[in-house]
Amino acid sequence: MQDKDKSNQEDIEAINKVLSGDKNAFAFIQKKYMGLVLSSIRKMVKVEEDVQDLAQETFIKAYNALHTYQSSYHFAAWLYRIASNNCIDFFRRKKVMHVSLNQSFGDGEEEEMEIEDTSYVPDLNMMRNEGKAALERATKSLPPKYMEIMYLRHQKDMDYNQIAEKMKIPLGTVKAHLFRARKLMYEALKSEKHLFYP
Repeated sequence: MQDKDKSNQEDIEAINKVLSGDKNAFAFIQKKYMGLVLSSIRKMVKVEEDVQDLAQETFIKAYNALHTYQSSYHFAAWLYRIASNNCIDFFRRKKVMHVSLNQSFGDGEEEEMEIEDTSYVPDLNMMRNEGKAALERATKSLPPKYMEIMYLRHQKDMDYNQIAEKMKIPLGTVKAHLFRARKLMYEALKSEKHLFYP
């Protein structure tokens, strides 16, 4: 228990340094907890490149929310919660619902199902359009090299190796550019949080 308390005190000191303007102190936190975050995400997500992306996003979100951390809680638990929520958001984005228009009842006959049209909800459509516009604005605010790499990863669904080959840059540069691009995107979107809904 003493070791846990000592470790958490160490984290609190690093967090206070970050909040006082020493951004390099966050590198200590990231190095200390990268293994824990990766292993917790791997329990939920199977594709390694998605794991790496989600780990990066977790630390970006933690950095941006650091001012909300309460020292009465263990930092590791707080960070784990961010990683878990990040995975839930990831599955929400990936989820594709398949609805059969003909429901089979096992006797060889099929009965047509009437499905309520919920596509027209004026306020919801407006919010989605505003959210999409905000994402586009944030993407367009990126430097060209970051804009391209985000497009290849998230629109073309290319893996890191494919991006490195396409852009003729090292694999490590792909990862670094994606990390910086996401950080810039989060910064740009922070002022427009009211547009995004679960």
